[in-house]
Amino acid sequence: MIEVWWARLSTQPIDPAWITDLDPTERERLAAYVRTEDQNRFLLGCTIVRRLLARRQQLPPASIHLNRRCPDCGRPHGKVHAEGAELSITHSGDLVGVAFHPSTPIGLDVELINPSVDAVALARVSLAPVETDDLVRRPPADRAAAFTTYWTRKEAAIKATGEGIRADLTKLVVTTPDQPAAVVSWPDHPDPVQLIDVDSAPDYRATLAALTADPIEVSLQDAADLLGS
Repeated sequence: MIEVWWARLSTQPIDPAWITDLDPTERERLAAYVRTEDQNRFLLGCTIVRRLLARRQQLPPASIHLNRRCPDCGRPHGKVHAEGAELSITHSGDLVGVAFHPSTPIGLDVELINPSVDAVALARVSLAPVETDDLVRRPPADRAAAFTTYWTRKEAAIKATGEGIRADLTKLVVTTPDQPAAVVSWPDHPDPVQLIDVDSAPDYRATLAALTADPIEVSLQDAADLLGS
């Protein structure tokens, strides 16, 4: 079972005391954010992860060791890792989400639909040609939501593999937005990559990816339970 924990900035009070649980690297990253809302998203994501693992390991949240080392440059901005846990953190707009599984590599992505985005222009640099053709055929009013669905499916996949921005998204083909999430083809990754659309909130799209051939089962959780403990 893959757990997905959701929190909303608009309803979840941010406790400054959470900062004391962060390690020095996390505090440095937190301080680097200029906007308060970005600081709050980062702090909320870190706190959910730490409290989730602390509950399972019966340790104080500050004792949880998290590794975000980038495999390319060594800087602490890569996918978060912890002993005995596979994790993925995502945030957009009002939502912050954390996915957890004990052993299966996973990726979670959520995006707020932006109706004013130039979906076709973005598609030409980030979608496969067949996906761009599908987007162009859609009514203009539907393109932003369709592009966001494509994007979250791809982002979830590259988060699961840990590639991030190194991945060539034009080589990854996923199903159209009116079909259940799945990888159609990905020549760079012959191993199983499963996708599933995840309920999040109105005007958002969210996708979970798992590097496994086994069926994906998802449990949606309210992070307020963790944050209030």
